[in-house]
Amino acid sequence: MPGYLTTHVLDTARGCPAAGLRIELARIEGDRRVVLKEMVTNEDGRTDAPILPEAEFETGTYELSFAVGDYLDACGVAAENPRFLDTVPLRFGMSADDHYHVPLLVSPFGYSTYRGS
Repeated sequence: MPGYLTTHVLDTARGCPAAGLRIELARIEGDRRVVLKEMVTNEDGRTDAPILPEAEFETGTYELSFAVGDYLDACGVAAENPRFLDTVPLRFGMSADDHYHVPLLVSPFGYSTYRGS
């Protein structure tokens, strides 16, 4: 079975899914960053479909960029100038035909990620 990519974004400060958060997927090709698509999280903090479905999966290095600053602005979180977290980039490799799940746990002053299931 070919691999695929999903994510789940949780707002740990508010204790809820991060709905309406914009995500960009790029493939890293040498020194180039090639944007493949952009999507927005649903009410559950997930995308409605896999970010990279099986039909589009390729081994390689990718980057998910999460528009955390815009999300925090939309939630009414007061912004210092400049905001501590704005865009959160996560660069990772996918080498096997497998499900790659890359969650993001975020608050105004920190984030964490891991390879989920």
